[in-house]
Amino acid sequence: MNNIKVAVIGLGAMGGGIAKMVLGKKGLSLVGAYARREAKAGKDLAEVIGLDGQTGVIVTNSMDELLAARADVVIHAVTSFVEEAYPEIVKILSAGQNIVSIAEELAYPQVGSPDLTAKIDEVARAGGVTVLGTGINPGFVLDALILTLTGACIEVKKINASRVNDLSPFGSTVMRTQGVGTTVEEFEKGLENGTIVGHIGFPESIGLIADTLGWELDEVVQTREPIISNTYRETPYVKVHPGMVAGCRHVGIGMRAGEPLITLEHPQQIHPGEEGIETGDYIRIEGTPEINMAIKPEIPGGIGTIALAVNMIPQVINAEPGLTTMADLPIPRAFA
Repeated sequence: MNNIKVAVIGLGAMGGGIAKMVLGKKGLSLVGAYARREAKAGKDLAEVIGLDGQTGVIVTNSMDELLAARADVVIHAVTSFVEEAYPEIVKILSAGQNIVSIAEELAYPQVGSPDLTAKIDEVARAGGVTVLGTGINPGFVLDALILTLTGACIEVKKINASRVNDLSPFGSTVMRTQGVGTTVEEFEKGLENGTIVGHIGFPESIGLIADTLGWELDEVVQTREPIISNTYRETPYVKVHPGMVAGCRHVGIGMRAGEPLITLEHPQQIHPGEEGIETGDYIRIEGTPEINMAIKPEIPGGIGTIALAVNMIPQVINAEPGLTTMADLPIPRAFA
């Protein structure tokens, strides 16, 4: 790679980390940074993301100004949801700029937003550019990594996987959707009104796995339970007192003929070590041969998401135009 121009939309915990990684990567040039909060606009990026010195990149809250920088790739790190990201995604693609997004639903939007998916694909193809949704999960541990492991199987019968992780590195959006910092009553109300959703991405991961393997599912069933803290825990974005909710135990199951075919579990909370809980990523594939994989501790979610967003830039630039997925592209890898 040689001087690929990159812009970043969103300068929170993930977007700020992505900007730092881009600034430190040889072959990448950060040419633009966008923040929705007006208070960040007009400042040097270094001040906004906590770096010493100056970067020469002035933060804007004007999409037109950002797109005028003519980035080769725009990394979108603002929301988890396709519907919310859609207007900005279409505008970026219409300007002829590729997109890597960490919006969880964009990892396989065919599942939840088929109409918007078709429109995004159409606009991308018309502009001769590519859009990819990725991240640590969905995007890697509970889908792309599982699919990669099935490559060593003659036959696959069932898949069971879990990711026990630490939510602490993530920002306010993730804390809100996980219900971290709420009371149990508030958590239950949040589930009812849709403000608390737990892990975003189980239908997407399960759909991506099933469709890639050629499995037909009857339904995807999900359960969500609060993880109640017995200790005081704190991150830069939330404070959790004993008796409050520290995270969400979320399970997604892809069913066929009344039997679970794909089971994904994701109990995640802030600072699980405070209560003696070890993190880890676990994949079990029932088939020929049986595969059991364990990564302990977990691949750090924040670092992993940042790395995947940046490391997939070469694959996205070299991909065919349109909406793509992690199953369509060459395997992710770090670059110097």
